[in-house]
Amino acid sequence: MRFREKSTEEYTLGRSTWRALSSSEDELRPNVEHAGAERASITSRARGSDSPYVESIMLGRTWSDDSPTRPAECHWHMVFVKEDGEVRVVFVGPWSKAGVAHYAEGAEILWIKFKLGAFMPHLPAGRFRDTETVLPGASSRSFWLKGSAWEVPVHENAETFVDRLVRNGVLVRDPLVDTVLRGRPQGLSPRAVRHRFLRATGLSQSSIRQIKRAQQAAILLQRGTPISEAVHEVGYFDQPHLSRSLKKWIGHTPAQILRSSGPG
Repeated sequence: MRFREKSTEEYTLGRSTWRALSSSEDELRPNVEHAGAERASITSRARGSDSPYVESIMLGRTWSDDSPTRPAECHWHMVFVKEDGEVRVVFVGPWSKAGVAHYAEGAEILWIKFKLGAFMPHLPAGRFRDTETVLPGASSRSFWLKGSAWEVPVHENAETFVDRLVRNGVLVRDPLVDTVLRGRPQGLSPRAVRHRFLRATGLSQSSIRQIKRAQQAAILLQRGTPISEAVHEVGYFDQPHLSRSLKKWIGHTPAQILRSSGPG
C-alpha cells in the first residue's frame, strides 16, 4: 500500500488532495475544494521542526481508497502506518518523477520528512529512489533498524525518535548538500561533490533544482498566476518547456493546474 504526502508548500490538485493544518488546529479535517465536493480521501495536519535533520512532521488519516497523482519529491521519508491494529514502517525514497500513489481506507499515518543532506549511511537514499521499502517488525510496537529494535514513534515524540537515531549514529547529515544548494561549494573536486551529494540525497543537483522549479511553477499556477507570467517568473524558456516540466515532475499540465485554482 502506498501513501502520498505533502508539505505546506507543495502543489496539490483535485479532490484526492489534503490540506496541511497549522499546529494550532488539533483536528483532522477534509479538504473540500468547492461546494458539493466529496470528502477528501486524506486529511492531515503538519508542523515544522527545530531539528536540523527534519523538514516537517505530518499526521494524517485516510477516509477512502484512492489512487491520486503523486508529484516528484526531493526528500525521503519514514512513514508509520497504523491499520487494523498493526503498524508498518516504510522507507519512502525520493521520487525522481511523477507517478500514482495508492492507499486504502482506515489508516492513521505519521510522516517524518527529512531535510536534504540527512541520511542513513547503511541505507543510502539512492538505494531507495523511486521505491517504498517496508522495514521488518520486531513487535506490535517496534521495528528492526540496523540490528536494533526501535519503538514506533508518535506525533508528539517524533523529534525524540530522530534524536535517538542521531545519537546512535544511524542518522547523519552532510553539510555539503546545503552548501551546494546555496551555490558555494569550496575545496572539493566536482567529482567528489557529485559523489557526496548523490550519496546523501539520492538525486543529482540538477534533478533537485528541476523538481523544485516545477513545484514553484505549480504553486504559482494554483494561485491563479497566468501561464505566461509563471514561465517568466520561474525561468522557463517558453510555455512548451513549462508544460513538459510540469507533466514530468508534477503529473499535470499547466491548464489542468489553472483549472484547479478557479472556483468549483
